[in-house]
Amino acid sequence: MAQQLASKEELHQYLDPHVLEKIKRLDLRARHVVEGFISGLHRSPFQGFSVEFATHREYVPGDDIKHIDWKVQARTDRIYIKQYEEETNLKSTFLVDGSESMRFRMPDSDTMTKFDYAATCAAALAYMLQQQQDAVGLATFDEGLMEYIPPSNSPTQLKRMVHALSTTEQRKKTELAPVCHRLAEKMARRGMVCLVTDLFVDDVEETILALEHFRHAGHEVMLLHIMDDAELTFPFQSVTLFRGLEEMGEETVEPKALRDAYLEEVNTFLHEVKRRCAAARIDYRLVNTSEHLDAVLSSFLAARMAAARKMVAKR
Repeated sequence: MAQQLASKEELHQYLDPHVLEKIKRLDLRARHVVEGFISGLHRSPFQGFSVEFATHREYVPGDDIKHIDWKVQARTDRIYIKQYEEETNLKSTFLVDGSESMRFRMPDSDTMTKFDYAATCAAALAYMLQQQQDAVGLATFDEGLMEYIPPSNSPTQLKRMVHALSTTEQRKKTELAPVCHRLAEKMARRGMVCLVTDLFVDDVEETILALEHFRHAGHEVMLLHIMDDAELTFPFQSVTLFRGLEEMGEETVEPKALRDAYLEEVNTFLHEVKRRCAAARIDYRLVNTSEHLDAVLSSFLAARMAAARKMVAKR
């Protein structure tokens, strides 16, 4: 019997941030997202890896003999295995911003905070990658590295990551560049690095240079730039008291007098970040916390597949 696909309404229920906000446990949110995402696809996002030939490697005891390339064996008198992209498992590490600015969401909103959205993204992607035998790891940071869990495909790895994300308190400022440089020195084996942050940093140029440190070490890098819808649209109408995060103070202002200048500044900033990421060969995606997570998962999986191909090409 053909598998019945989820309806658009059902998918939105799985993926809608408003619904996910009501699921307090991060592990359940992550599973909810992945199950909804997969059920909405006509085929697995990983289908095709196993049928796309990548390269050869020498046979080792325990390999499935059905993958032996007998033509190569006849020519060389040595046994080689056909290696497919499915076998090109990556070490994927998620760097999740746990600074105070990630606590933001509009008052009385039923969407997730930026941090909850980021944590859900990271946990859902880690859960999905583990199902494909990828090793996954996590680093949380604010003004320093809070916790680092090296990549592993251990069955308990996801629990460790979920616990670290669930117990992260967003209280301090962001100092992203030093954290990236420190981690780049720790992570010896090439893999994929996914930074999930609102980019509330003092110097974007320093941040891009720090991400280039990962690139120089041979890692593929993706930046998920998390912003609240209010930060992108500035919907405020009446006189409003704005309380700054990360030691920024507070101020009462007339929003209408600021809207045009604010939006111009934000758009200029976003354009510059996107331009610099492109120049540094960093996959960049702006993520609005009001949007369904299927688009985020699709973007990441496309980047992961591209990274796997590059790793094969470098062998």
